[in-house]
Amino acid sequence: MASVRSVGRGKVDAVVAVALASGVVAGSLVTADAAGRRPLDLLGGALLVAACAPLARRRARPVPVALAAAGACAAYYALMYPGIFAAAPVLLAVYTVMSLGRRVAAVALAAGYVAAFYLTVAGARGDFAVHDGVLWQAGFLIAVLVIGHMVATHRAYLRETVAAHRRYLREAELRAAEAERTREEAALRRAGEERLWIAQELHDTLTHTISVINVQAGVAAHLADRDPARVVPALAAIKEAGQEAMRELRATLGVLRQAGGDEGEPGLDRLPRLADRAGAAGLRVSYEVRGRVRPVPAEVGRAAYRIAQEALTNVLRHAGAAGVGVLCRYDRDTLTLRVEDDGTAGGQATGGGMGLIGMRERAVAAGGRLTAGPRDGGGFLVEAVLPLTDATGPGVTGPDTTGPDAEGHATGARPGAEGRGGGAGAW
Repeated sequence: MASVRSVGRGKVDAVVAVALASGVVAGSLVTADAAGRRPLDLLGGALLVAACAPLARRRARPVPVALAAAGACAAYYALMYPGIFAAAPVLLAVYTVMSLGRRVAAVALAAGYVAAFYLTVAGARGDFAVHDGVLWQAGFLIAVLVIGHMVATHRAYLRETVAAHRRYLREAELRAAEAERTREEAALRRAGEERLWIAQELHDTLTHTISVINVQAGVAAHLADRDPARVVPALAAIKEAGQEAMRELRATLGVLRQAGGDEGEPGLDRLPRLADRAGAAGLRVSYEVRGRVRPVPAEVGRAAYRIAQEALTNVLRHAGAAGVGVLCRYDRDTLTLRVEDDGTAGGQATGGGMGLIGMRERAVAAGGRLTAGPRDGGGFLVEAVLPLTDATGPGVTGPDTTGPDAEGHATGARPGAEGRGGGAGAW
């Protein structure tokens, strides 16, 4: 592309050189009868052409072209040929040098030409007084130097503007690429968090339900021949556990589809049903609510439900317990959930899997903490302390449906689960 532009400029300069030579020769012929001047002959014409011809390369070799033009014009005036037009090639050559940013060279060429013009003409006349021709030549050269400097400054400004614009475009492209990379990383991070959330939801739902179904199926198989009448409750418990698992799975998939679902997210209002299912699996379950029941953030309610679900699942699978107690206590700023049993503590602690880790992650994600370990006197204790607010907007769960009594213990505590086994003796 640069070579194409150079060829185009060279053609333009050649045309300018030819046109200038024609004009200078014609102008000199018109003024050939000036007094005291030598008539323009072949030698004078040749000097004028010699001054204009190098201008065809004025932008490729500006300083040598200016020197050639200045030498030919000085020789022309030294021979006392007529016409002020002969200085035009020098003016164009000096302008070119200055417009290309070579200021020192342009000023030196202009000064040198004026000095050469003065000396040659003064020597030819024998009179070294400064004549009008010197002043005219100096004035024209000063004018073209100023114009050339303005053009050079403007060109530098344009180059800097273009360079700044290109830098801006490069930086914009880099910023866009960085933003795209950041968006991709954020999308991957969100996808990872979604996968972890789905895994936790499915683990908590299916593990608990399958544990209940497994226990009830074992009971049904054991009693099928000995006491068929007692098989029916076990099968009903299996059916209820399966239906509950389907409801929770539909709710989870509804969230993934952003459909909301009709069942809503699991929260504190489902803890009594969770205790019922554990009681149906053969445990003696006591469920108690203390403090002033009030709405809690949806994230806290969901975390409390999943922690209780996982703790009861661990009791069914590992503890070999006969009874378990579930306490939900509302304090001023916190909600405390306690699940403790009278089984073998080592069974839960070494049962394997990700149950305890998942419960702790849920508690921390909700802004709380969780402790789990053997109880004094036997059994195992899981306690979660979660932040509690009095928010009543759409982001809370657990509506205030059970009024507190004068002692602060909820009158809506579930007696049904406790009635099956008489409590675990945990409180």
